[in-house]
Amino acid sequence: MKRLLAALLAGVTAVGLSACASAPDSAPAAEPVETAVMQDTAVYGAAKNPKYVFLFIGDGMSYPQFQAAADYLGAMADPDYMQAEPSISQADRKGAVLNGPKALNFMNFDVAGSAVTYDSCSFAPDSASTATSIATGYKTYSGMINVDETGTKSYETIAEKLHDQKDWKVGVVSSVNINHATPAAFYAHQASRNNYYEIGVEMVNSGFEYFAGGALLKPTGANGDQTSVYDLAQEAGYKVVKTQAEAEKVTSADGKVLLIDEHLADSDAMAYELDREDGQWALADYVEKGIEVLDNNKGFFMMCEGGKIDWACHANDAGSTVADTVALADAVQVAIDFAKQHPSDTLILVTGDHETGGLTIGYAGTDYDTYLTNLTSQTISYAQFDEEYVAKYKANKTPFETAMKDVEKLFGLKMSGSADDKLVLTDYEIQRLKTAYNLAMTDYDSDQYTQEQYVLYGTYNPFSVTVTHILNNKSGVDFSSYSHTGLPVAVFAQGAGAENFGGYYDNTEIYTKLASMLKVK
Repeated sequence: MKRLLAALLAGVTAVGLSACASAPDSAPAAEPVETAVMQDTAVYGAAKNPKYVFLFIGDGMSYPQFQAAADYLGAMADPDYMQAEPSISQADRKGAVLNGPKALNFMNFDVAGSAVTYDSCSFAPDSASTATSIATGYKTYSGMINVDETGTKSYETIAEKLHDQKDWKVGVVSSVNINHATPAAFYAHQASRNNYYEIGVEMVNSGFEYFAGGALLKPTGANGDQTSVYDLAQEAGYKVVKTQAEAEKVTSADGKVLLIDEHLADSDAMAYELDREDGQWALADYVEKGIEVLDNNKGFFMMCEGGKIDWACHANDAGSTVADTVALADAVQVAIDFAKQHPSDTLILVTGDHETGGLTIGYAGTDYDTYLTNLTSQTISYAQFDEEYVAKYKANKTPFETAMKDVEKLFGLKMSGSADDKLVLTDYEIQRLKTAYNLAMTDYDSDQYTQEQYVLYGTYNPFSVTVTHILNNKSGVDFSSYSHTGLPVAVFAQGAGAENFGGYYDNTEIYTKLASMLKVK
């Protein structure tokens, strides 16, 4: 969050106030906030069909996720934010006025619509079925990718149709595994999203020109005894790149390209934005490289997924949710900049597949107050905290009080401090953390949790999830679930044909509108 804050302050100076199951250089991109907030997003497309289409999908991203990010950024840029809180008396406010959110770039697009997300078996659907609806215009069961409810009939995707019928180049980018459900929904057809090897083979057979992001899951099959998908890709003419130095050298002359992020993190996905080190490629860099590979006079289609928004929401990690939502907006900025060079030929869509976590801006314990600036004290994702810290606590039998020194350093939560410090823990909160820590130090099995334990911890490490829960709540936000919800998602559109995406409609109509506009059968 410190990186986000630094970029925000730089942006203010420069421009004025101007995934989906839970996780089990050229120069690096500009810092997220500077490109993602208060930029000129106007792309004045003529009333014609586009030939460059960007579809950004924030996995798990609905109104709460991007609004929380905008509110956080607004709070950080507002010197009167805390002084204007509802709990402060009118006299004590001394005229302080809340300035409000700083909209992410896509929130300023000319057209905004809403899409309903239910699938064939649930009002709280998964990524496989919802991405199928977006990619093909058909509903199916949760867990299925581009097949009907029987699992026997396949549906052709918008990406496949553009590739085959119009000879457009196609790119698929994701911050999670490139054969995860959402990216797979643009090239694969499987009765189970867990058929990772088969999905990988379909990726190769698609012939799409550009794949980039997290590593493939099960690249040698469920039993590890099949030909590596990476080898199959090379045999099919793909240039397989696994280092950032090699990725920087990739050009359109390389033809078909598969780029795997060098700095893989949890579940072999890209790192959370909070954990990404300076100089390491962000999602925006892969979009920029994708444009270089795909750009041509006939046209191209690129789908880019911000998959770790979903993973952060599953884990109820608000700080990581905000950071990865802003990272998605940073990737959108690359498309906006491209569109300024091709204003009458480019369409940019930004949507979500579903909402994850039941995120709310507001918490029972803070009434009408929010303290969103507290989130800046978080400098690490829950996943990296688990891997680098909590695992060692258990191995070394670290005392609770010693662990809490790391919690203060990494999340800002303090065992003691001044009465007006919003990050000082109450006795109740300390006891919650002690109980969770003691459980985390055992060989606990989340499958054996009591109902109370599951509500408290889900399937996550009890200690780390309690840390993020308490920081969330002290910031005035909360989650209602470790799973998906049935909220509609926003559909933001800018550029050629954007006017078609206003209104309130079913998510299958995203495909229908695109197919009609682009004249594919």
